[in-house]
Amino acid sequence: MYYPQSERVVFSRECPATMIPSGDEVTLPQGSSGFITQALGGSFTVFIEGNLFRIAGTDADAIGKDPIRPPAISDDATEDEIETVIWEQLKTCFDPEIPINVVDLGLIYRCELTRADDGNRVVRVQMTLTAPGCGMGPILMEDVREKLEIIPTIDRAEVELVFDPPWNRSMMSEEALLEAGLL
Repeated sequence: MYYPQSERVVFSRECPATMIPSGDEVTLPQGSSGFITQALGGSFTVFIEGNLFRIAGTDADAIGKDPIRPPAISDDATEDEIETVIWEQLKTCFDPEIPINVVDLGLIYRCELTRADDGNRVVRVQMTLTAPGCGMGPILMEDVREKLEIIPTIDRAEVELVFDPPWNRSMMSEEALLEAGLL
């Protein structure tokens, strides 16, 4: 969801944030005020004093929004059902600068659900970026990891950044091409 008129927010508590595009981790103090410029996939991009910051969905309460919740999964969910939830979660990951999810952008090269030796589920993801020098890489990787590890029954997510093959716009879904105005 976009906030075309930039909704003003005031932080009700100290909040961890990530500077965009540098990826530096900072803590915004209680009382900080700014404007939401983008809200997609449960996270928020907030403009404060000339800088952009990404607020994770789990910290949305700091700006008066509902924090993201883990997806509902039955205790007897099959591997196929878990994989469906994994892909749904990946579609909630957005580059803070591009309003298209990482799946439709074609950034997810591999996603594999396995069981560790102790029986816990592990998700291994290989993903890329739209450009090798993109400063959003660590932010996107962390968003993917957080969104997958919030899934009940997932013990951990391992996210690897790869650049072979190099990303190009032919990897985008038709929906993403339409959304970006490229069709």
